[in-house]
Amino acid sequence: MWLGIAGLVLLIACVTWQVFGRYVLNNTPTWAESLALLLVLYVTMLGVAVGVRDAGHIGLESLLVLAPEGLRLKMEYLIHALVLIFGAAMAYNCAFLAHSVWSYRLPTLWISEGWKYVPAAFAGVLVVMFSIEHVIALAQGQEVEPAWQ
Repeated sequence: MWLGIAGLVLLIACVTWQVFGRYVLNNTPTWAESLALLLVLYVTMLGVAVGVRDAGHIGLESLLVLAPEGLRLKMEYLIHALVLIFGAAMAYNCAFLAHSVWSYRLPTLWISEGWKYVPAAFAGVLVVMFSIEHVIALAQGQEVEPAWQ
C-alpha cells in the first residue's frame, strides 16, 4: 500500500510538472506524459493486489450471507481459487508480453517497452500469494487482517 501511495505522489508530481512546463514555461516536457502513464499502471496494479489482499474485490457476499455455513465456506474457497487462477494467468501472460517486447524502447523515456507489463505480472504474483493466504485463513477458521486500517 505504501508503494502505491509513493507511486501516486510521483504521478501527481509528474503531471504537475507537465502542466507547469506546458503553461508556464511554454515548453512541454515530452517524457512527463509517458512517465505518468507508466506510473498509472504501477499504481493501479499495486491497488489491485491490495484489493485482493483486503478482500475488496467484487464478491458474492450478499448471497453468501444467506447461504448455509457449509455452502458458504465452499463458495468462499471457490471464489479464492478462481481469483488465484486469474492471478496466475495474469502473471504468466504479462510476463510473456514483457519478455516479447523487451527489445523495443519507449522513445520518450528510453527504457524498455516491457516495463509496461512488469507491474501486471508482479501484481498477478501478489494476487496468487494473497489468494493462498485467504485459503489458509479459511482452513484455519480465521480472517485475514486488512493491510490498511
